[in-house]
Amino acid sequence: MLRFTPAIAATLFVVSGSFLPSAAVAEEKTAIVAGGCFWCVESDFEHVNGVDKVVSGYTGGEMQNPTYRNHGQHLEGAEIFYDDTKVSFRSLMETYWRTIDPTDAGGQFCDRGHAYTTAVFVNSPEERAVAEETKADAEKALGKKIVTPVLDAKAFWDAEDYHQDYYKKNPVRYKYYRWSCGRNQRVEELWGSEAYKGVNHAES
Repeated sequence: MLRFTPAIAATLFVVSGSFLPSAAVAEEKTAIVAGGCFWCVESDFEHVNGVDKVVSGYTGGEMQNPTYRNHGQHLEGAEIFYDDTKVSFRSLMETYWRTIDPTDAGGQFCDRGHAYTTAVFVNSPEERAVAEETKADAEKALGKKIVTPVLDAKAFWDAEDYHQDYYKKNPVRYKYYRWSCGRNQRVEELWGSEAYKGVNHAES
């Protein structure tokens, strides 16, 4: 199926002198978040309508060419590629808060330490405003202090191939890890009916 991209739109304009009035111009954008184990963040967001793919990786630190065994002060992060005609950055942020424990400053669930802490990495003042607004809304909804920082984006380094789509490649091991780590249990305890808002399939 032909995808209506900005380049195609420009070509149509040159040829016809105008855009088709009902056509929405799709633009693939990215959002970067850290939410503990990147396998789980990848799984959660690849089940959001409008998200094209999610890449696991390392971000937030200064080390060049980080690896799983040595990523310095980087966090485990996820780069979310999405179609902004189907899902907005605001909607992604609303989902993000409800797929993590944003009150935990020491890690996420059974994964402890700096690498597993949470953060939102923004690419523009507009993204920062939305991230801060949704953070404030989430804090009000929880009635608890949210410790997740909103930070300027830094370089994002893709994780090793075996980490990408881990939940698809190793479904039994992944489901066991997620259950035994207590991720779903804690998110549902914290958020109740709001847990995994926007995620089509919380169990993956």
